[in-house]
Amino acid sequence: MRSLQRHREHHLVERIGWLRAAVLGANDGIVSTASLVIGVAMASAAKGDILLAGTAGLAAGAMSMAAGEYVSVSSQSDTESADLDREREELRTDPVAEENELAGIYAKRGLSPALSRQVARELMEKDALAAHARDELGISHMTRARPLQAALTSAATFSVGAAAPLLAVLISPAQYLVPAIAISSLIYLAVLGSIGAKTGGANVLVASVRVTFWGAFAMAVTAGVGALIGRSL
Repeated sequence: MRSLQRHREHHLVERIGWLRAAVLGANDGIVSTASLVIGVAMASAAKGDILLAGTAGLAAGAMSMAAGEYVSVSSQSDTESADLDREREELRTDPVAEENELAGIYAKRGLSPALSRQVARELMEKDALAAHARDELGISHMTRARPLQAALTSAATFSVGAAAPLLAVLISPAQYLVPAIAISSLIYLAVLGSIGAKTGGANVLVASVRVTFWGAFAMAVTAGVGALIGRSL
């Protein structure tokens, strides 16, 4: 019994908030910055100009990711708060109907009517709002929106991801700049996809191929645009 009381399961869904923001931020940092510096390099820009463009892209991208995540997740948080406020008011004004509603949810999941009623009553006696939030609205502490966490995670991981192509710019000879950035960035993307898949319990190969394919596609497009503009200037 004592060992059962100490047992604590760790579920992958608990990581979904920060994992999504971290993978999205790092992936965007690598892809957008690598694509930017490759496009500028293909336009025959000097190495200093390429580095300047990449650094500006890092700063702008990190701020954009932070702001975008904060606004997006804040909207989700506002919706959750409004739903909880509405549920709190319904519990105050008509608790019987709310108990019937909760019992109906459990009955649809396979419990007998008598047991559904008993479970609904006992859960509502302990914490009615938590029971309705979890089983009626699908809101739990593991999946609640956390705007500030998402914003900071996205900005930090974008910066880390964007630093990788900039490092390639710094250490690569000018004549090998574009292939060095492209190859190193694709390797980083493959590793990132593997880490994200492993952490989230998904298929590692599928995740790695997915991120490297779209990264390569983005770099190819901007390389073509850069070369086209470079020839026209």
